[in-house]
Amino acid sequence: MKVIVLGAGVVGIASAWYLRQSGHDVTVVDRQFAPGLETSFANGGQISVSHAEPWANPHAISQILRWLGREDAPLLFRLRADAAQWRWGARFLIECLPWRTRRNIAAILKLALYSRAALKTLRAETGIEYDHAERGIVHFYTEPAQFALAQSAVRVMAEFGCERIIKTPQELLAIEPALQHALPRIVGGDHAVEDESGDAFAFTQRLAARCIESGVAWLNGSMITALDAGGGAIDGIKIVAADGAARTLTADAYVVALGSHSPQLLRPLGMRPAVYPVKGYSLTIPGADSGAAPRVSLTDDEHKLVFSHLGHRLRVAGTAELNGYDNTLNAVRCDAILKRVEDLFPQAGDFAAATRWCGLRPATPSNLPYVGATRYRNLFLNTGHGTLGWTLACGSGRLLADIVSGRAPEVEPAPYRFTG
Repeated sequence: MKVIVLGAGVVGIASAWYLRQSGHDVTVVDRQFAPGLETSFANGGQISVSHAEPWANPHAISQILRWLGREDAPLLFRLRADAAQWRWGARFLIECLPWRTRRNIAAILKLALYSRAALKTLRAETGIEYDHAERGIVHFYTEPAQFALAQSAVRVMAEFGCERIIKTPQELLAIEPALQHALPRIVGGDHAVEDESGDAFAFTQRLAARCIESGVAWLNGSMITALDAGGGAIDGIKIVAADGAARTLTADAYVVALGSHSPQLLRPLGMRPAVYPVKGYSLTIPGADSGAAPRVSLTDDEHKLVFSHLGHRLRVAGTAELNGYDNTLNAVRCDAILKRVEDLFPQAGDFAAATRWCGLRPATPSNLPYVGATRYRNLFLNTGHGTLGWTLACGSGRLLADIVSGRAPEVEPAPYRFTG
């Protein structure tokens, strides 16, 4: 079939790769002039199966109330006259129910474990390089109450196949010596040995190059303006090409992988996926070559921050801000991240030369992405991955390719199906 993939982030490019490997004639359309320039550009760098506990969980409401009024809060709701935000928030509260959280953990883990295995296979087959490391992810805690809550999540994840081994502060130090300065404050943690880290932007760009080598077409700098629908199917997509010309593209199947911008394209069709932009921040700190910078990827759960060593750089990313499609860099939130890094790892790199960045994560209230078919027989979704886009990219790309190709998927697709 001829398939058009809308979006060239890590999820769109992974979709294009697996569709092409399935024998389809694939074209990728994106408004940027290179792949991976938006949400995939400077994320936290973790392949974090161990982050399967969603933001919406029974403890989230008390945390949000505790953070109210704080500009530097790890999770910040900026209430707007925006019906989509209020609907999303109401559904988020429902997903905090214990039984729904447990169900969501199981579904996220199933896709995440499949995705990590798919990434390993892809890496072995292609030799693709992206500063990846296979040292696991260490979760550490500086507050006893948070550590106690985390152990409950660890037990649930173990039931569904993700092992996070509880560690004492001294055991964490043996895994990551750079924690020495922070050791007096650390009360405990755990180690997800099988997790990985790597540069999502480098991966996206290099996989895109492999896609082009294999015959995938690339329409860059093209604004997607509308989907034309009729008779229960999509007839074509309207774009404004890089040369300014309006065009209509046609195919046998269409895949929407536009991240936070997916709902804007789908809304005229009467489709309202519960995807809302959640702004995340990152700092990239150069000069992270000394033993003072962590080499093992870390997660500071209380501050919602992750640390990944990427080549000669330390990437620190996290926090979440619900403020619509505003993509303004907030200095207060960036400063709070930098302060935390300096407190924990005071000699980790050249802090004065740190690069600041923010991007819009396509989040669903449950943290489950939408992967699969829609009520339009040739329209498919691969969007809504939230903080786990890099983690779930290969798995959701393979799952999507199976569904488009009419094959029986290796992962049960029902939890990720859009029914609106």
